[in-house]
Amino acid sequence: MTSPVQSITRLGTKVRQSINGLGAFMRLAGAILARSGSALKRPGLVSQQIHFIGNYSLLIIAVSGLFVGFVLGLQGYYTLTRYGSEEALGLLVALSLTRELGPVVTALLFAGRAGTSLTAEIGLMKAGEQLAAMEVMAVDPIRRVLVPRFWGGVVAMPILAAVFSMVGILGGWIVGVVLIGIDPGVFWSQMQGGVDVFKDVLNGVVKSVVFGIAVTLIALHAGWTAKATPEGVSRATTRTVVAGSLVVLGLDFVLTALMFSN
Repeated sequence: MTSPVQSITRLGTKVRQSINGLGAFMRLAGAILARSGSALKRPGLVSQQIHFIGNYSLLIIAVSGLFVGFVLGLQGYYTLTRYGSEEALGLLVALSLTRELGPVVTALLFAGRAGTSLTAEIGLMKAGEQLAAMEVMAVDPIRRVLVPRFWGGVVAMPILAAVFSMVGILGGWIVGVVLIGIDPGVFWSQMQGGVDVFKDVLNGVVKSVVFGIAVTLIALHAGWTAKATPEGVSRATTRTVVAGSLVVLGLDFVLTALMFSN
């Protein structure tokens, strides 16, 4: 039977480990930001990562956005018909995607697709002692490996969120106009009149940038601190998905409260 002293000791150990892990995460984030000037000197490395992260995630983002738009169109129409406001379907779809679903769902998919890929790649480089070999050759692995991947994720995330929202709006138009028969002029005019560029679209872009920073840093830290074993790399990729998803949902609540409280 565990004594109260042992329970308190275990709790204190877990709290200390959590604080140490948070400190290591912040130190790595600070090191990446401090060395970000190298990204401007070698933009080719960043463009390669944008292609790797963004282009290879484009298919799942576009397909997911299309089906989310389908569902929004159907559910929105069924809800709005109760109040005789089915003409506002375009506005409902656009606001739901630009404000909330576009940045959030894209970030969750980004964590599952690109985040795990970054973690596994860096973890395997660590297991293969490639990072150690860079240090032996006087090459800073943070500047050479982590910084381009960080900025690649930060740039790719809002672009993917924009693609998700655009394809989702197209899906809502297909369901509402083509299948159900809502007037296309009313669909687009309600959307154009009700969506504010700065309050709605720009806030969604800010959300996607914040999510991109958070998820990319989590993925890089998980790979950087992964144990140099196959089991350690697999646990690191799992940790990326879990931590990234929870952080995105938490940040979404905070950002929504700050942006749309007035």
